Amino acid sequence: MMDEAAPPLACLCAPCTPRSRVRAAPGRGLLLTLLTVLAFAPAAAAQEVVDPPRTVLGGVPFTLHLQGGQTGPLEFEILDAAGSRLSSGTVQAGAQATTEPLRVSGRGQLPLEVQVGGVQTSVTPAYAPGWFSLIPPLIAIALALLLREVVSALFAGIWIGALVLTGFHPLSATGRLVDHFVVPQLGDVSDGKTTIVVFSMMLGGMVGLIAKNGGTRGIVEALEGLATSVRRGKLATWLAGLAIFFDDYANTLLVGNTMRPITDRLRISREKLAYIVDSTAAPVAAIVPISTWVGYEIGLIKGGLEIAAEQQRATDPAMAAEMLAANPFTVFLHTIPYLFYPLLALSFVLMTTLMNRDLGPMAVAERRAARGEGLHRAGAMLAADSHEGLLEPAPGTPLRWWNAAIPVLAVVLVVLLGLLMTGRAAVEPGAGLREVLAAADPFATLLWGALAGVLTAVALSMVQRLLTMSQAVEAWVSGVRSMMLAMVILVLAWSLGAVTEELGTAAYLASLLEGALPLSLIPAIVFVISGAMAFATGTSWATMAVMLPLVIPLTVALGGGTGFAGGTHHTVLLSAISSVLAGAIWGDHCSPISDTTVMSSMASACDHVDHVRTQLPYALLVGAVGLVLGDLGTAFGLPVWVALPAALLVLWGVLRTFGTPVTEPA
Repeated sequence: MMDEAAPPLACLCAPCTPRSRVRAAPGRGLLLTLLTVLAFAPAAAAQEVVDPPRTVLGGVPFTLHLQGGQTGPLEFEILDAAGSRLSSGTVQAGAQATTEPLRVSGRGQLPLEVQVGGVQTSVTPAYAPGWFSLIPPLIAIALALLLREVVSALFAGIWIGALVLTGFHPLSATGRLVDHFVVPQLGDVSDGKTTIVVFSMMLGGMVGLIAKNGGTRGIVEALEGLATSVRRGKLATWLAGLAIFFDDYANTLLVGNTMRPITDRLRISREKLAYIVDSTAAPVAAIVPISTWVGYEIGLIKGGLEIAAEQQRATDPAMAAEMLAANPFTVFLHTIPYLFYPLLALSFVLMTTLMNRDLGPMAVAERRAARGEGLHRAGAMLAADSHEGLLEPAPGTPLRWWNAAIPVLAVVLVVLLGLLMTGRAAVEPGAGLREVLAAADPFATLLWGALAGVLTAVALSMVQRLLTMSQAVEAWVSGVRSMMLAMVILVLAWSLGAVTEELGTAAYLASLLEGALPLSLIPAIVFVISGAMAFATGTSWATMAVMLPLVIPLTVALGGGTGFAGGTHHTVLLSAISSVLAGAIWGDHCSPISDTTVMSSMASACDHVDHVRTQLPYALLVGAVGLVLGDLGTAFGLPVWVALPAALLVLWGVLRTFGTPVTEPA
């Protein structure tokens, strides 16, 4: 314990917050204070000048923030229990210094000794093995699939993660669950989550408007002569998914909500609709060079090349210069043929559509719908309520297809124009379309598009005297209300993602790549780890952000080259980069806690767990074929122009041999 006269020093580790020493209070005040400490600050050793991390996980990096004293710079040193130095440096007076990432491999390295100037403090956090970081998401996913109920499963996963992060104190974990993990997911607009919620709710309101003014039924009647069969209905949905390529969120919500009345009429199950929506949205956005995804991917590739160049500068200056000179967009274009999972996922959706065959749980769902036994499972908890009576048009309302088509078109056009406007404002004059889209603000433009769609739907309804203003507002509110369950699931999924971030789940999985690995196995290993990371964290973008800066330098260090100026193993490097992108999408498609998976269930008005259960076998099959023939095959010399057709042939053979034909409804 440090004396109060000692120089001020704080030792912090996210997610912990500063805790002050409890001071004496008379009578009931003292009792109340003690109860509060027991409930929400159970680490009794916490003191005014020392605030240790409550829990460290073996092999997972963490940092300490050291606060300097009032006078002069102070040297600091951090030692483990055996006296081995973990970190050292200088903290300036009145400033805060952050240590380099620290790691402990076992409980025996604790406590940590923190020495700043002449002051030494012992830090004794709780310890857990690194694999503990996988427990919360795995518990949540297992419970969701077992109980077919995702809200309580997500709560359980968040609570278990909070339990680890609070030093295994149950009461403290319960309090932190809400205030530290759930609430912040809607409190920071910088990460786009608040924008996604508002965008989804506004688009739900627009759907309510176009349903009430007869536009939705008008589209169904207009397409009745074209989408005359189950096969044609699925094909139309797949084509719509390809058409809205510029953003996966916009793709999911627009395609699902627009096509659902058509697929319902054709007795296509909600599970099948959700699968088509989910398996086209992210794959097409990740592949087409003009999308919000590609700008993000290019930035990460650029950062990885710069890190690799810095590491090669001393040993191979020519290679370092080559990597710095490489155009990240050109690198991305070269990786497209190696994006096996996205390419095969898009192809497999088309394959199941044209062959009209399905596998496993999806075949059961399709047979149920075709027989008229329900578009969704009996007792299903639909992610969006599509049966609310307020969304039905009044008797005698004219059913005009353009009352739905024009608002949807307004959303698409405003988003595209917004991307161009915000992108051009952020780049130099004369910049190309790629640079413009890479610099655009997708979240602001999604809001503009949703607002434009709502206002257009209101204007059309009132000009044609289909709805009064009060009826339009009522329809909009009903549409928003239909999205509430999905929003709860989405926020809880993000909260679980925040838990895995603070536990270091991604860092733990990334650490599995460390050590000597055969160069030829890098793409396959990267694909599996990226998939596991996205599966456990529920986010493909965060997976790419962690993996690309790690994978590119690692591949180059093991003998890879960029391939644009004589690199000897450029195929492996390109395949490794694409494996991160493909693996992130693959894990996203398999995960019940993925935001795009939740939004696909929401837009399709499908039970979320049913969507995951029916899509999972398809994602695993396509991922396995892409892994074996794509990542492993090309790494061992199989030309990519052979690998892709071979993979498609295998998928066709599996579907032809084991798939169940879906009979057309009578």
